[in-house]
Amino acid sequence: MFVFTLIFSNIAKLPSEGAVPYAIMVFAALLPWQFFSNSLSESSQSLVTNSNLISKVYFPRLIIPASSIIVSLIDFLISFIILIGLMVWYQFTPNWHILFLPLFLLFAFITSMGFGLFLTALNVKYRDFRYIIPFIVQFGLYISPVGFSSAVIPEKWRFIYSVNPMVGVIDGFRWSILGGESKLYLPGFLLSIGIVLIVSLLSIRYFRKTEKKFADII
Repeated sequence: MFVFTLIFSNIAKLPSEGAVPYAIMVFAALLPWQFFSNSLSESSQSLVTNSNLISKVYFPRLIIPASSIIVSLIDFLISFIILIGLMVWYQFTPNWHILFLPLFLLFAFITSMGFGLFLTALNVKYRDFRYIIPFIVQFGLYISPVGFSSAVIPEKWRFIYSVNPMVGVIDGFRWSILGGESKLYLPGFLLSIGIVLIVSLLSIRYFRKTEKKFADII
């Protein structure tokens, strides 16, 4: 948060959203991003690290990656306490939009689950794929509006930019936490929802198709 605030606010002079302190705007985006990146990293390795359990006992394999995402959710709740401390420090009070935060958290959970299941199944079959995952996470950080507001993207590119589903997740969190200071770009948000639902359905289908061979491959 400190690095993003220093670079994008103090050096690049990018604007915040309304009168919201830049640090709070950044932290409101870091919450869903850290949840997503941790979930992706942990769930993608979850089946491989529990190979002994999978090869000996039969149970729904979906439980393992799902449990790793739930653990990341606990980390999210701890980080949310830090956000509350920042709000107290800057004397910032959210409005009624904060009531929608659980819905956007559910959206972040579905996004993490959808991409996590696909990478989990892929990592079981292609073990070297685990070396690519940290690069995907790092690259995703810079193409997502974490350190800056997505409002700085030119209007003609915002819809295309929303092909990245984390844009919709992050904008939703900011709209909920920052209240009326943050504007939700509805066409892009709906595009992100559509992409997440499609990816989630395809990931579940791929996971269910390959899970019968997990014990043999591992």
